[in-house]
Amino acid sequence: MSGRSRARPGERVRVAAYAIVRDERERVLLCHIHPAVGVGDVWTLPGGGLEFGESPRRAVLRELEEETGFIGEIDRLVEVDDRVFTSRNGADRMHAIRIVYEVTIVGGSLRDELDGSTDTCRWVAPEEALRMRLGELARHAVERVATVDA
Repeated sequence: MSGRSRARPGERVRVAAYAIVRDERERVLLCHIHPAVGVGDVWTLPGGGLEFGESPRRAVLRELEEETGFIGEIDRLVEVDDRVFTSRNGADRMHAIRIVYEVTIVGGSLRDELDGSTDTCRWVAPEEALRMRLGELARHAVERVATVDA
């Protein structure tokens, strides 16, 4: 094993950690992606990319607090998955490795992120969330929650 990256120009790997958070009414916490990010009117799970040297567990709690104002505690690892995204013009590709945790709120209060990749967040009932424009990872998580509750 050489340790050298095999990524070609225009290719990158992004590791990110996300939180599935539910309240006492079984609503799911979702964040709206800021229009400047350029993906359209999309809702996602709280979370985001790891900083260099940061553990996924630390990253998900940091991102939760940055994006929502809540302080969380990890309950369990839900899943690790990956997907390759290709830009519209096909010139750039990103291999997204996504780590999803179930998280419980232990402090803080709901507020919107300022100057970040999201612009608002809110609690949403799973059946309502499934009618929203969700990112693929968020849709999968909400469907999982809705199935567990059924």
